[in-house]
Amino acid sequence: MWDIRRLGLAALATLLGLGGAVQTAEAQYFGRNKVQYEDFDFKIVKTEHFDIYYYDEEQQGIEYAVLMAERWYARLSRVLNHDLSNRQALILYASAPHFRQTNTLQGDLGEATGGVTEILKRRIVLPFAGPLPETDHVIGHELVHAFQFDITGEGGGIALAGIPTVMRFPLWFVEGMAEYLSIGPRDPNTAMWMRDAVKTGLPSASKLANPKYFPYRYGHSLWAYVAGRWGDDAVGRILKASRTSSSPAMAFSRVLGVSPDSAVAGWHRALQETYAPLTDQTSPAADYGRPLITKELNGGRLNVSPALSPDGTKLVYLSERDLFSIDMFLADVETGSIIRKITKTAVDPHFESIQFINSAGAWDWDGQRFVLAAIAKGRPVITITNIETGKIDREVRLEDIGEVFNPAWSPDGRYIAFSGLADGLSDLFVFDLEGSELRRLTNDGYAELQPAWSPDGRSIAVVTDRFSAGLSSLLYGNYGLALVDPMTGDMRPIEAFERGKHISPQWSPNGESLYFVSDQSGISNVYRLHLESGELFQITNLYTGVSGITSLSPTLSVAARTGQIAMSVYQDDMHAIYYLDRPEVLEGGPVRGAFEGLEDPALLPPVDRLTDDVASIIANAFYGLPRDTVTYARDPYRTRFALDYIGQPSLAVGADSYGTYIAGGASLFWSDMLGNHNLATALQVQGSFKDIAALVGYTNLTRRLNWGVAFQQIPYLTGFVNYGQGSFNGQPVLVEQQVLFRQTNRSLGGMAAYPLSRPQRIEVSAGVLNVTYDIEEKLRAISQTGQLVIDSTTSLPAPDAINLAQTSVALVYDNSLWGVASPLLGQRYRLEVGANVGTIDFFDAVADYRKYFMPARPFTVAARLMHFGRYGRDAEDSNRLQPLFLGYDGLVRGYDYGSFDFFEECNDDGTCPNYTNLLGSKMLVGNLELRFPPFGLLGIGGGLFGFLPIEMVIFGDAGLAWWGAGDVTDPAERDLLRPFFLGGERTPVYSAGTGLRMNVFGFMIIELDYVYPFSRERGGHLQFSFTPGF
Repeated sequence: MWDIRRLGLAALATLLGLGGAVQTAEAQYFGRNKVQYEDFDFKIVKTEHFDIYYYDEEQQGIEYAVLMAERWYARLSRVLNHDLSNRQALILYASAPHFRQTNTLQGDLGEATGGVTEILKRRIVLPFAGPLPETDHVIGHELVHAFQFDITGEGGGIALAGIPTVMRFPLWFVEGMAEYLSIGPRDPNTAMWMRDAVKTGLPSASKLANPKYFPYRYGHSLWAYVAGRWGDDAVGRILKASRTSSSPAMAFSRVLGVSPDSAVAGWHRALQETYAPLTDQTSPAADYGRPLITKELNGGRLNVSPALSPDGTKLVYLSERDLFSIDMFLADVETGSIIRKITKTAVDPHFESIQFINSAGAWDWDGQRFVLAAIAKGRPVITITNIETGKIDREVRLEDIGEVFNPAWSPDGRYIAFSGLADGLSDLFVFDLEGSELRRLTNDGYAELQPAWSPDGRSIAVVTDRFSAGLSSLLYGNYGLALVDPMTGDMRPIEAFERGKHISPQWSPNGESLYFVSDQSGISNVYRLHLESGELFQITNLYTGVSGITSLSPTLSVAARTGQIAMSVYQDDMHAIYYLDRPEVLEGGPVRGAFEGLEDPALLPPVDRLTDDVASIIANAFYGLPRDTVTYARDPYRTRFALDYIGQPSLAVGADSYGTYIAGGASLFWSDMLGNHNLATALQVQGSFKDIAALVGYTNLTRRLNWGVAFQQIPYLTGFVNYGQGSFNGQPVLVEQQVLFRQTNRSLGGMAAYPLSRPQRIEVSAGVLNVTYDIEEKLRAISQTGQLVIDSTTSLPAPDAINLAQTSVALVYDNSLWGVASPLLGQRYRLEVGANVGTIDFFDAVADYRKYFMPARPFTVAARLMHFGRYGRDAEDSNRLQPLFLGYDGLVRGYDYGSFDFFEECNDDGTCPNYTNLLGSKMLVGNLELRFPPFGLLGIGGGLFGFLPIEMVIFGDAGLAWWGAGDVTDPAERDLLRPFFLGGERTPVYSAGTGLRMNVFGFMIIELDYVYPFSRERGGHLQFSFTPGF
């Protein structure tokens, strides 16, 4: 949930932070939680080049992972002509929900993240992907990154070596290379993207880094061209040249002898010439059916996983049409209009994932209910929704499975078949809704995917590699089709094409045929197989292809009773859903032969390649495969701290009005390999022992209850210097009086946080604080002859030390969705009470509620109501407790301290009610804002925010600060302190205005407002701050 830097700041602010005079900290922070639902007991298997971290749930899958890792090491070390400088850490999780609980990486991991190679310790962290070929690809891809970091850095992590050069390069360079070296030059998915790009527009060299051009696909294609044109060894040579190059352009020029513009131009020509023959030999999707869901027709850019109702009148699909998340929608097939939004994953905390990449839902055969596979509270669930009401009728939690994909109803509505990830491997399961019994039909390393129940209920069609793969040698075959007996688990293959994938099987209503998607021609199209005769028919012949988000995503649906087809098609840089209902189209025609002028559309240009080293080495399953893994050592995991990085050290020597000084500091951050234990140390010296600042903080994130401790010493030094005339022994002298005021805060505290869910947690903190004061007077007197006649240092009486024991408890909730500078949707709140006992006794309380909603896109209405107050015996002690101030940034704009001219705004008697009315021991603040992106609203640039990450705000603020009566007995004076609702004279202050917030490279948020404060005479003025929107 926290890394040590966050806990350090939280501890300093929440537990220990009494600064200036003594001021209690609000601890106004929010944020979603990373919940450790599981207690992982990691072990280590040590291979020749790897330390592989796993736990018992992965026992079956780890045997394959060991082979994959070592085989990829052999491949990449040969292709790149490099060996890693030290052992490679590979941390494996049994499923994506487990992976998202990892502490090796900060923050939330999105559903689309299949693996990460981080630079602190050069760790590779990833989950098993289900099918072994997919896990194998991710391991290969991430290991390329490890080689990139090692080659362009100094080896190992960044603690001593610094940041690898390649980290400054664009993603097409980094991710594209990883895709090429882990897939090779033949990939139907990347080729589909490139065929579409030839029509929609290819990027120039300067525009390749634009996020509009998906770096994995465009980068893969460009590297395939470079390797094919100049040889596969050019990839490694360019990578090595990158170590001393400031840009890809320099590395390309040094190795290839041509400019990047020239190389990219050649890539463009190769793509255009290669795919030109397909234009006249293929057809657009509109020739087969009508577009049902597109960006222009009630969808977004991504519309996938179609599921037709049995009568073909309704469609459930996944889309990002609401921008902030991928959700499930119900649409009317006749009009394409949206009937209902089924999920709201952006702000609904129930579902942590709806498995949008690899799964689609399914209708029951009556068309009344819909089943969805999702993740809730860290575990997979099967959720059954009533289509008529949109309410969840039943939810089944599956404790012994990692993930669930593509649930399918049996015709009688009693059973649900699904592909499940268990022990890191993909198998077929059936759940009995009546008996609540789960049966596992397969249990091995072969994959079973995308089950579809036959109309008679006697068979389940699945996608499997069982009949074409060899597990012992990790020889992967094609994904084919098979029929499974749901009672016995017996399986028999279905003969279709000898080449390519066969996915998304769907039954015809009479049960005589199977529709499916295959890329046997190099392009993914829909086919029909007549089961009895074995005859194949081609339904579509597209230029781009029938595809979901990935090459294995579900992409086809057939209405169970009426036979219409819905398919997702990639075209115009978007995924659209088409509806096919013409009988002649559904029947299909003969399977067309090879394309003229292009033997294999899946082969990335150039077709004639200078070398085939990468392709041949990937095709050779035995190259680098370890012969004996039994001898590899296996040990329990032990916590060992290692340095992550060193903060920038500093050293300075100088002189000022207080004398000469030496100052310096450094910070070091440590953690263990799993990121469960974190240690921060910092030291800063400002000249003397009294002025040493130090911090030591530790956090333990091993289990769901996160906790930490911190010790700190922070000196605050202020003072002044006076000059004057005096006499010494009757002689005139120049006197310099220097007074130094030193406040030193020493604190020891602990904090614990228990997440109840991703948006909600309970926090508890406790600590002790010691504040000491020291006042020194230094006198220097110089005679008229320049002689130093007095040089003395005297300790003056100082305030007594303050000692406090502090504790607090808070309930925090945050499901807000952030834009570039402030939240856009959702809500968050913090309810906190704290006690401070010791030299001064008081309690503090925080109640802060914030709500965000979009009445119309892209406008957000944001509202906040907050109370912060001190209560108890010494709550009104303004001498030792710094008053609360409404004018602080982020509270009531227009009243900040720097905006006051005390000569103009104070009375003749010295009182300044416009200012003092902003001070108190308690405050109540209300804010209302209208937020919108000006460039996005005007259509300047892409996305919600347009050309620049700027939002405009129109706001109104109100606030009231007041004091408790305390020991004040005079009624008039008491009324000046009390609020109007308690009979006093304190009334709210108001302001309104407009402003701009800008996100500066993700480093800071700046805000510039024109604000008009209604409760003072200053009038409208500009106000600048570094505060994000509330």
